[in-house]
Amino acid sequence: MSTLWDRMQLVPSVVRLASRAPKDPDAAWERYWRGVRSTGRTGDVLWDSGSPAERAQYAEQLLAHFDPTLPVVDVGCGNGTHTRWLAGLFPSLLGVDVSAGAVDRARQESEDVPNAEFAVLDAAAADAGELLLERLGPANVFVRGVFHVLKPNRRTALAANLHTVVGNRGSLFLAETNFRGNSLGYLAELGATRANMPSQLQRALENLPRPGHFGPQERAREFPAPNWRLIVDGPVEIEVVPMNRAGNPQQVPGYFAILAGGAAHPAG
Repeated sequence: MSTLWDRMQLVPSVVRLASRAPKDPDAAWERYWRGVRSTGRTGDVLWDSGSPAERAQYAEQLLAHFDPTLPVVDVGCGNGTHTRWLAGLFPSLLGVDVSAGAVDRARQESEDVPNAEFAVLDAAAADAGELLLERLGPANVFVRGVFHVLKPNRRTALAANLHTVVGNRGSLFLAETNFRGNSLGYLAELGATRANMPSQLQRALENLPRPGHFGPQERAREFPAPNWRLIVDGPVEIEVVPMNRAGNPQQVPGYFAILAGGAAHPAG
């Protein structure tokens, strides 16, 4: 457990690295993905652990609550890690991401997955829900680690678009990091010290929007009744790539929920 002094020692490094991040989030994500050299458990991408233990927490809920006759949209698919996993559970997958670099990599890494497609799309854009509905019809939606990096107005816009996509047949699964301390505590828990900043954390700090947390309170605000119906929710452990010398698994406290769309359309 890090002390307050340990966390304060991180401030100069964090300020220096964060000052390099592009102000425009879309440009930030594109620069990040274009700079990725390798993915997977030993790669550059902090959240790309491909953890069987984490997925096991999700699989039972997905199989119980997703209509298997509907396509599944993986929102914020990145390099397609979870899209490929979901393609083993459901017959038709579409991964979407705001970054063309991420989608290029997802296509390269998914050439042997015939039931997965990928498209560049800002899922929080004004017409994104209608575009997805026109392409797929009603669909199930999978979101892992997107809402906690969005600003409030974009969270609201994304939730409204997802309501359009799920309609009255699909369901929405979301899993988000929910570390309730401050960002310095989060970094320290993942192994950052004054003398050592793991490369995966460094790349995130100098490229990406500052993350927050997303738990029951945030979910209730962005997915209110009667527009949404909560089916099940609870805590999960979200695994990141190992950043310790022993290569042991590292988890971040998280939150998951499965929701269905209500009869009313949310105000956007």
